[in-house]
Amino acid sequence: MFRKAISSVVNKRLMTAASIPKTQKVILINETGGYDVLKYQDYSVPSINANELLVKNKYSGINFIEVYFRKGLYPSEKPYILGREASGTVFAKGDNVKDFEIGDKVAYLSGSAFAQYTSVSAEGKVVKLPRDSSDETLKLYAAGLLQSLTALTFVNEAHNVKKGEYILVYAAAGGVGLILDQLVSARGAHVIAVASTDAKIELAKKYGAEYGIVSTKEDIVTKVRDITKGQGVDAAFDSVGKDTFKTTVDALRSKGTFVSYGNSSGLVDSFALTSLPRNIKILRAGVFGYLATQEEWQHYSKEVVHLIDSKKVKINIGKVFPLSEYAEATKELESRKTTGKLVLEVPQ
Repeated sequence: MFRKAISSVVNKRLMTAASIPKTQKVILINETGGYDVLKYQDYSVPSINANELLVKNKYSGINFIEVYFRKGLYPSEKPYILGREASGTVFAKGDNVKDFEIGDKVAYLSGSAFAQYTSVSAEGKVVKLPRDSSDETLKLYAAGLLQSLTALTFVNEAHNVKKGEYILVYAAAGGVGLILDQLVSARGAHVIAVASTDAKIELAKKYGAEYGIVSTKEDIVTKVRDITKGQGVDAAFDSVGKDTFKTTVDALRSKGTFVSYGNSSGLVDSFALTSLPRNIKILRAGVFGYLATQEEWQHYSKEVVHLIDSKKVKINIGKVFPLSEYAEATKELESRKTTGKLVLEVPQ
C-alpha cells in the first residue's frame, strides 16, 4: 500500500511535468520605442523552483507602468515580458509549496503577466480565491487587485485621508481614480475630480466624487480655490506628472500633501526646493513600498478582498481585449480615450 501511494505521487508529478507546454504566447519588447516594438510571439514557458507556482493565466490587467517600460522611462533587461498582475489557475507547484494546490484559483502581482503562464513565488503577492471562482470573478480580480491596493495604501499611508478634507484626484475616471473616488468619499472627505471630458466627470461623480473639473476647458487652480473658499486642497493624488506639477503645487493649501504616483505626461522636470511654497509635503508614492513585508501584504490584500467581495469598492472594467491586441489597448489608454480598467483575456 505504501509503495502504491509513493508510486501514485511520483506518477502525478511526472504527469504534471509532462503536461507543461514548452512554449507559450506572450507580449514582450526587445527594445524601447513606440508601438512597433511590442511583439506578440512564442516564448519559452518558465520553469519553477521548489517554492514557486506556475499559474495558467486567464486575465491580465493593463497598467500605465507598461508604457514607461516600453518607452524606456523605467529600465528593464531585454527581452522583457510586460504585465504586472493577472488571475488564473495554479497549473503546477514546487515541492515545498504547502498553501496552494494544483487547480486553485488565484490572483497575483508579479512581472511577466502578459503571458499564458507565469512563475510566481508562493510566498509572494498571491491571493487564493475560491476554487469555484467564475471567469467573471477572475476578470474582476485581474482588473482590481493592483489598483485597489494602490488606492487603499495611498489613502492610509501616503496621505491619511480624514473626514472633511478636500482631496484632488487626477484621472478620476481611470482605474485607480475611480477607486480613490470611492475610498476618499467613504471617509467623509470631499473629492474634487479632474478629468478630460464632461462624461468622465459624470462617471467619477457616480463613484463618489463631489466636485468635477474638466481639465481641457477649466482652470484647475481657479476651480479649486472656488470650491475650497480660497484655502486649497489638503492633498492631491497626481498620476499625470510633468504637465500638472506646478498646477498641483499651486492647488495645495498650507501643510497640504502632494502625492505623485505617475508620469502619464512625462517625468517632472528638475526643480529647486526653494521654488516651492513653504510648509507643503511632496512624496513619490509606490504601492510596492507599502507592501514590502509579508505582514503588510497580508493586511492590505485581505482588506482589498473584503472591499471587492462585499462590493464596498466597485471595479469598473472599461474594456476587455485579447492578449494579441495589447498594442491597440495601450493606444487607447495613452490617448485618454478610456475609463475604468482595461483587461487582457489570455488564450487558453
